Amino acid sequence: MSNLEISRAQRLDQKVVELYPQLSRTYAAKLCETNRVSVNGAPQTKPGFKLRAGDVVAVEYDATQEAAIPDIELEVLYEDSDCVVINKPIGLLTHSKGAFNPEPTVATWLRTHCARLDLAQKSALGLTWRSNSRVGIVHRLDRATSGVMICAKTPEALSWLQKQFSQRRTKKTYLAVVAGRMNPEAAIIDMPIERNPKAPATFRVGNQGKYASTTYRTLRSNEMYSLLELKPETGRTHQLRVHLAHQGHPILGDTLYGGEVAERLYLHAAGLEITIVKNHERKIFQIPTPQSFLDKIT
Repeated sequence: MSNLEISRAQRLDQKVVELYPQLSRTYAAKLCETNRVSVNGAPQTKPGFKLRAGDVVAVEYDATQEAAIPDIELEVLYEDSDCVVINKPIGLLTHSKGAFNPEPTVATWLRTHCARLDLAQKSALGLTWRSNSRVGIVHRLDRATSGVMICAKTPEALSWLQKQFSQRRTKKTYLAVVAGRMNPEAAIIDMPIERNPKAPATFRVGNQGKYASTTYRTLRSNEMYSLLELKPETGRTHQLRVHLAHQGHPILGDTLYGGEVAERLYLHAAGLEITIVKNHERKIFQIPTPQSFLDKIT
């Protein structure tokens, strides 16, 4: 348990995160709502409770539980003092979804990876921003998607790289195995995407949605499947999965959008073109086509 006397006015959940920077605001709110935070000796369940100078906050939280997160090793494709590019395997979350989660993620790997640097390197890198569930995460891949991811090692690099994604100055290439044969074999899918009100965890093509554009071309086909190269201009959630399902060619393994059951989601981030901080150099990072994808088209 930690106790702290408040020196200035602020929200209770903000103070909890200040005490435990590794926690998200969502998890801090959960601690409050489950009677694990008290103010001046009395439980306070409202995360937005306004603290005043002189208030004493006590939090029941065992920070040692973070040690329960297993260390993992990831394939590093490129690394410099500002960023690291990895090959994310299927099944790995990019970051925790809010509450403290003992499951390893790309974010927990990155934090451990940077912590292994010696103190001189840390100082040179300026690794001074607080730990949190998304530290250094520039962009996101779904748990079931494998492939190229770039992560930042400094706050300045994080801002630099994220700005390129938001301004659509990156070029992303994906590979997917889909049901059937595309007709035509190459085209651009321009269809807006919106959240599906009937199933809020999913998305759909809809007139009220946001602009979304995907260029595809068929690399090879057989009687059952096609291997596609996909280049999304935009980065809407589930964009490739929704666009292909709407065309009647869902991705193999994508049961959320009507795809055939398979041992994995056959969607792979094969390439990323981006300008890195070092010398403002334009780089292309690529990963070969997974053998399992090729096996489906033989």
